Amino acid sequence: MLILGIESSCDETGVALYAVKANANTTSNATKGLLAHRLHSQIAMHAAYGGVVPELASRDHIRRLIPLIEEVLQEGKRSLSDLDAIAVTEGPGLGGALMVGNSVAAGLGFALDKPVIGIHHLEGHLLSPLLDAPDLPFPFIALLVSGGHTQLMAVEGVGRYRLLGETVDDAAGEAFDKTASLLGLPYPGGPSLANLADQGDPNAYKLPRPMLHSGDLDFSFSGLKTAVLTLKSRLNAPLQPLLPEEPRQASAFPVSESSPASTTPALISAPISAAISANIAASFQAAIVDVLVAKSLAALKQNGMHRLVVSGGVGANKSLREKLTLEAARQGAEVFYPPLALCTDNGAMIAFAAALRIQANPSILRSPRKDFSIRPRWNLETV
Repeated sequence: MLILGIESSCDETGVALYAVKANANTTSNATKGLLAHRLHSQIAMHAAYGGVVPELASRDHIRRLIPLIEEVLQEGKRSLSDLDAIAVTEGPGLGGALMVGNSVAAGLGFALDKPVIGIHHLEGHLLSPLLDAPDLPFPFIALLVSGGHTQLMAVEGVGRYRLLGETVDDAAGEAFDKTASLLGLPYPGGPSLANLADQGDPNAYKLPRPMLHSGDLDFSFSGLKTAVLTLKSRLNAPLQPLLPEEPRQASAFPVSESSPASTTPALISAPISAAISANIAASFQAAIVDVLVAKSLAALKQNGMHRLVVSGGVGANKSLREKLTLEAARQGAEVFYPPLALCTDNGAMIAFAAALRIQANPSILRSPRKDFSIRPRWNLETV
């Protein structure tokens, strides 16, 4: 069986070709069929605006999707007529972006008379570590950590997900991006801040660990961002005299053209040094990692499980991977991650999730999605 996977929920256009053995009845057999995948990121386009512009994202998906489909078919040495099913991200995500992927999937399904299977975006992320760990058995705990989501899920099987805790405000990735902006780092902020943190001391500043001892498995990261803003303001260099020969407009207290020039040197606030910025980044990252690790280990303990799956863009963070793996081992648990190249949104995870759904319930091929639908908001527990 050959599945074409399409992902277009936000700012990445992903397409993949996944082959499933016809007689596969185990996860292990089903995970050996990634024939090709392509991913186009819109980072460069959105960087000028400091974040994703939905209309531009949708237009770019239109330009990229068909060429990417042609590329994966060529790499996989297959043709459209070889397809047995089309899997597409049905939601959640940006409405316009989802419309592009779903319109192409629906058109292909109609033209080829092939079933179209709508996949939950987070289900794709949640199951993606199985691409590298095909023998991983259910049940396990999943930490979904990205720019838009921070959730802990109990995974009993394909399509059987139970929410244990989630962020009450900013997601971890969102906090990374906003804090990076405070430090003047380029978009996308998360990777930029992580790179800067590698040059700093994580113990330089004591930042709060929000909800670390809340007694539940929920998260909160907006206050941590505010703590960084307060720290940065406190660490700003003291006011320095502005030399008389320097331009007056650089002054923090400019005089008007009609006012007589002051003989008192003006004052300007010097920015924090690169070393201080690195220490702030490292301290911030350490706070995020501490909370994610503590809550994940608590979820394992409370549910009597010893396997943790981590997925989403923040799952690529080196500091998180190192500490989570170490602390889980001390608790007698094992952690599984997707390949680094598949931590961000991608078509491979969508095709793979469809393969596992078909494997768990082959009847969905006989009763595929018949309407053209998207779900910008979609609770994972209801899939």
